[in-house]
Amino acid sequence: MIEAIERLFKKNTFDRDDRHILDSFLDQLETGDFRAAEQVNGEWKANDWVKKGILVGFRMGVLKEYSVNDHFRFFDKDTFPLKTLDLNSGVRLVPGGSSIRRGAFVAAGVTCMPPMYINVGAFVDEGTMVDSHALVGSCAQVGKRVHLSAAVQIGGVLEPIGALPVIVEDEVLVGGNCGVYEGSILRRGAVLGSGVILTRATPVFDLVKEVSYRADGDRPLEIPEGAVVVPGSRPVSSGYGKRQNLSVYAPIIVKYRDWKTEKSVKLEDWLR
Repeated sequence: MIEAIERLFKKNTFDRDDRHILDSFLDQLETGDFRAAEQVNGEWKANDWVKKGILVGFRMGVLKEYSVNDHFRFFDKDTFPLKTLDLNSGVRLVPGGSSIRRGAFVAAGVTCMPPMYINVGAFVDEGTMVDSHALVGSCAQVGKRVHLSAAVQIGGVLEPIGALPVIVEDEVLVGGNCGVYEGSILRRGAVLGSGVILTRATPVFDLVKEVSYRADGDRPLEIPEGAVVVPGSRPVSSGYGKRQNLSVYAPIIVKYRDWKTEKSVKLEDWLR
């Protein structure tokens, strides 16, 4: 399949056989056999050929009408209709306007609260809850027993092709209104308090270990295993900002998960 996708990526026009290859590729994205990123010896690596396949799908597709009726009109590429689920899928899809795009893997036991959206190439593993108004962007990798709280934005990273997508490992809790972007990695068991924003340009300050974490070159921003991150600020140290007593946003690791945190996270299991 890799060779076939690489060949299609170089083409500008497509035929019926090419469409069959794309359909097979998207089917295997949906089963989880293909992933946009995988862990190799403990390190996450992007599968750039998977991103190329998704981009081929956009180039190959033509606009098609998916309208429900005259009041609910929708138009999208015919290569990326909504993912088809049924009772045997084991996904709890609560009524109210949620959508999962074709080419996304959503494991049995996932709960989707309305309205939420999971984009093409995303991987959402068992027992995870995607809460109301949450987005799982293209190619994002979300582990087992994760809670993406209301209005969470897990950014999509489809291009550049070689860039690592956002990674959320197992048992992470992401609080409401958080944003995780640009290939950031949340290691197993991390907790983001409400309103935390993480990007490549965001340094994170660890009050426990007295170090800071930031992206550097090809190395993404990583939040350590079990870290509890809350929004913070630090003063501007010079010039006009200092004279005006201004501060800039700075996420802070205030502790690592303990029994009190575990007790609050346990409540999330009961809600499922």
